[in-house]
Amino acid sequence: SNQVHQTPAALYKNQGELAKMECSHSISNYNQILWYKQSNYRELVLIGYMVGTSGFPEVGFDIEGDANAGGTSTLTINQLTPNSSAVYYCAASLHSASDLPLCSTKTSSLVYCRLITPVLTSHCI
Repeated sequence: SNQVHQTPAALYKNQGELAKMECSHSISNYNQILWYKQSNYRELVLIGYMVGTSGFPEVGFDIEGDANAGGTSTLTINQLTPNSSAVYYCAASLHSASDLPLCSTKTSSLVYCRLITPVLTSHCI
């Protein structure tokens, strides 16, 4: 069974609002959750991560919660723009100062930015 869970599967928000999504896992000893945004060029861009209960987001994002097994990490996108429409992934990994992550498991949330200004609708999914 999938040991990493992410909700919601899809999210519809207006431009200027904020969006929240959650990620949890049940992998023993794993205490790190990484958040990625899939860009238009299909590569995954790291937008922040959480180690234990400490979040390390990029500008424009907040990460709160608990990245340990059984906990929940919440990613907040603060000001939605047309560029916010994307697929967001979370991954659980084993954090260590000396070792690379042994493995990661990804699930995804699709965020749609529904725009109020019709001129910009072509920029949204």
